[in-house]
Amino acid sequence: MAAEAPASTPAIIETARAWLAQDPDPETQVQLRTLINGASDGDAAAIADLHSRFDTRLDFGTAGLRGGIAAGSNRMNRVLVSQAAAGLASYLLRHALPGVTPSIVIGYDGRKNSHVFATDTAALMAGAGVRAILLPRLLPTPVLAFAVRHLNASCGVMVTASHNPPNDNGYKVYLGDEFQGAQIVAPADSLIATEILRVAADELVPNLPRAGYETADEEVVQAYIAATAGLAHPPRAQVNAVYTALHGVGWDTTRRVLVEAGFDLPTLVDAQIAPDAAFPTVSFPNPEEPGAMDLAYETAREVGAELIIANDPDADRLAVAIPDADSDAGYRRLSGNEVGAILGWRAAALAAPNYDPEADAPETGGVPATDVSGTGAEASAETPARPTLACSIVSSPALAAVAAAYGLDFTETLTGFKWVSRAPGLIFGFEEALGYLVNPESVRDKDGISAAVALLSLVGDLKADGLTLADYLDRFSAKFGHFSSSQISVRVTDVSDIARVMTRLRETPPELIGRIRVDHIDDFRWGLNGLAPSDVLRIVLTDGSRVMVRPSGTEPKLKVYLDTHSNSGTIDERRAAADASLAELDRGMRALIA
Repeated sequence: MAAEAPASTPAIIETARAWLAQDPDPETQVQLRTLINGASDGDAAAIADLHSRFDTRLDFGTAGLRGGIAAGSNRMNRVLVSQAAAGLASYLLRHALPGVTPSIVIGYDGRKNSHVFATDTAALMAGAGVRAILLPRLLPTPVLAFAVRHLNASCGVMVTASHNPPNDNGYKVYLGDEFQGAQIVAPADSLIATEILRVAADELVPNLPRAGYETADEEVVQAYIAATAGLAHPPRAQVNAVYTALHGVGWDTTRRVLVEAGFDLPTLVDAQIAPDAAFPTVSFPNPEEPGAMDLAYETAREVGAELIIANDPDADRLAVAIPDADSDAGYRRLSGNEVGAILGWRAAALAAPNYDPEADAPETGGVPATDVSGTGAEASAETPARPTLACSIVSSPALAAVAAAYGLDFTETLTGFKWVSRAPGLIFGFEEALGYLVNPESVRDKDGISAAVALLSLVGDLKADGLTLADYLDRFSAKFGHFSSSQISVRVTDVSDIARVMTRLRETPPELIGRIRVDHIDDFRWGLNGLAPSDVLRIVLTDGSRVMVRPSGTEPKLKVYLDTHSNSGTIDERRAAADASLAELDRGMRALIA
């Protein structure tokens, strides 16, 4: 005899049946029918699964939507995406100028369902009265961000989950016009979310109007390629590099950019070069994750590569590795902070060509005497913004030291390129999670392809002068002091565990982290220095070290960022001192968050 179902079971079954009646996807239909039948028979696991899928809904926020592909309002699927598209269309129509037809350009990568989510969106947008333009094929996220501005679109949508697990997908939204193709921020996110919820409550997906849409010409892709290739001067020396796309969509566009810019093509990691939604050679398609770069290291050893470059699956991030005799792999992946610092140094030198590189940099300790509001407000016409370097609050203070030395403005922002890209006067921005913005005149988002071009240009110049990227990093430490950084990332199954840790740190603030005394703690919960409220703690130590603690915005993780700095002694002494402080902070923070 079947077990007696809980009192709530009829309601959740009815909710699931109502969803099933709207679902156009045979795969998720089968999932849902199986769960409904099991729940109707009193299967506790099926009932629990239905509650997991329907008790809540994937939130639409400044990161758009992102989640596992499956049936239910708390998953990514064609019903949820259709409701999102119809809600976004309603928002665009409500906010269009009188007599102006809003427009949207839609891109998609090689993940599961990316194409179908994109075409559903295009048809629904067109049916609602929005001019809908679909990019011609699967392409990197930076091409979509570029296309919003190039096509003068009101909005852009990129269907991607970037470097998330294989079964995830997502929906990133960009705004055009005065927002210049940047990702959405408040209040647009909540206004769009309101429209989506209205559609979900009042409309049935099969009844939403659909119409024919446009497909963009290849010209938009070629325009991106030309703009990105234009970042590089003719290479003074060619670099023996290895490239991997991690089963994503980066290679074809990257190849065309490199050819147009005059670079020799790199050796490819053949097993990872073609788009593959299953990501068969990696357990997690993120170049920061252990093992993700192993095939690239193997290929690099075979050809004696001077450099490894890797894009994540949608090519908005760039990973870099250099030869390292002390590493078992023979190569060391540089941190996002290291790459951000050296690309920032390159940008500063280009922006201030009369700066004397042999002059002593001011003793800033990594913190320049500039406004660090990070509000993203535009400079007025009377006071145009000076050239600005920008990074997120969890990224290394090294960029601030570069800005101070070159007399440039520096801006800290909240985490996310939706904030970094809005810094007034921006010439370069980065985020420690391998995101770099080197061409803000074309793309107002992180771009792993243009960053690769900038890096190859730098490495080629160094090679022509008899130097390596490792030498350049040493020069950075000699010039600005040595900055060390690392990260603690704790994945949880119960997200309430993260809230408990944040509450404990606020209610019982530590006096020591390891053996280093805490100077003060900044709580961003109510906003700070002009930044919007955010669930972030900044712990400043008496030795000048810094710890940032925050929940991840896209994954069930608690993230802790550790940064230290030393500008005393030789390069080796600076590195040793900074690394010793880093080890102490790591030990102390692991004990605090356990």
